[in-house]
Amino acid sequence: MPYDAISDLPETVRGSLPKRAQKIYLDAFNSAWAEYAGTKDREEMAHRVAWSAVKRVYKKEREKWVPKKG
Repeated sequence: MPYDAISDLPETVRGSLPKRAQKIYLDAFNSAWAEYAGTKDREEMAHRVAWSAVKRVYKKEREKWVPKKG
């Protein structure tokens, strides 16, 4: 199921990512959800794509997600 707003994201995402990263996650998830329509692992794939999109821009330092430099 695609997410309508950041407030609809899973608590694990909202509780760990900064707002900008949450927006990246939301957009990537919804795009992947549409792209993988009809596949049996649709939701799992969409979450993987969303985390991958976040990791392109952010990195985890200790317990906090921070923007990558450069």
